[in-house]
Amino acid sequence: MDALPAFPFLRRRDAVLSRLESASLLLPAAPVRAKNADAEYRYRPDSEFFYLTGWEEAGGVALLRGFADEKRFLLFVPETSPEQEMWTGKRRDAREVQAACGADGVLPLERFADEAPELLAGGDRIYYRLGASERCDAAVRGALGRGRRLRARSGRGAHAVIDPGAALDDLRLRKDAAEAARLREAARVTVLAFEEALAAVRPGAGEWEVEAALEGGFRRRGARGPAYASIVAAGRNACTLHYCANSSVIGPEDLVLVDGGAEVDFYAADVTRTVCASDGAGEAAREVHAVVREAHRRALAACRPGAPLAGVHAVAVEALAEGLCGLGAVPGTASGIVEAKSYRPYFPHQTTHWIGLDVHDCGPYLEGGRSPVLEPGMAFTVEPGLYFPDGSCPAARALEGIGVRIEDDVLMTEEGAEVLTSALPAGAGPMGGRG
Repeated sequence: MDALPAFPFLRRRDAVLSRLESASLLLPAAPVRAKNADAEYRYRPDSEFFYLTGWEEAGGVALLRGFADEKRFLLFVPETSPEQEMWTGKRRDAREVQAACGADGVLPLERFADEAPELLAGGDRIYYRLGASERCDAAVRGALGRGRRLRARSGRGAHAVIDPGAALDDLRLRKDAAEAARLREAARVTVLAFEEALAAVRPGAGEWEVEAALEGGFRRRGARGPAYASIVAAGRNACTLHYCANSSVIGPEDLVLVDGGAEVDFYAADVTRTVCASDGAGEAAREVHAVVREAHRRALAACRPGAPLAGVHAVAVEALAEGLCGLGAVPGTASGIVEAKSYRPYFPHQTTHWIGLDVHDCGPYLEGGRSPVLEPGMAFTVEPGLYFPDGSCPAARALEGIGVRIEDDVLMTEEGAEVLTSALPAGAGPMGGRG
């Protein structure tokens, strides 16, 4: 792939520091996660930590101090250890870290417990997520104790702890150009990998074979791997929303729901397609797919600058309610189904969620009781679906065991809604049509 634009870490930190004013922000790196007694999962940095620092290694702590005249951005990192590096690889030393991250100072992590409480105490508030790190929890408690003493004598000192999302979430909600480039690349890689994976869908194949084709396609194209646990759900498995065992054999009459996304430079794609394993799928399956495809088409059309995010969901719900009437699944009129929310047993989730560094990225779904309006830089999914588990639909038993979801990624730009994954047909495979 072509070189992607550099992340503007300095500009992001400057924006946060201006918001902090008399406060500080403390972000620990994500811990190393153990897979079993003597093995670890591949390391992935904490999203907030990476967003502000660009530092990808374990063990660090970032400290931003809005009230300080100097040492406004400090990093604490583990000291290098030849013995440890023999097992886990070489780490950059303090000078290399400072040059790479643009920190005002890089200090040994071993000094954090002694120095952090005093560095934090001079501000009025500390943006920190309690429970994120035992080391940082202790430093915050120490800072609050010092802050109380300072406040009694000087009128200033740390006295409150606030979730970091209050300072960061709306910045992360609106993607900059470097982030948009990663989202586009993650979408491109995902579409190409999906084409390979859907070609592997056939009667007698294991769900795991489709999963392998999908995730292999991510890695071959330079992605770090899947952004989340890939779902390959054949037949009734598709009625379990977060099914990820991927251990069943695909039957000749099955629909197969594939939900996955590549992670590129820690930015996620999130795509779902539902296809026939063969021409043997029944009429009920085709009808459900057509209903979801229409809801998907209408929901994408509702993605316009200035429109409320909740409006996308409302349009999808209306289309699904009409479809449930037509399928004979729910009695009454479409408007009555919407009003009574009797569609909920078959469509229990929202149509949209934010996407970015996290596959379910930060950002509000209500602001002051109202839905946020769509603005350039916002990225989100559009994913209507219908699910009919066994025993769920006595009015139309032929629908039971069918699950269909169709999902695309959308980036709002100055020109409008850019559907990042539009190159992958919504009706891929024997279903036909782009929807």
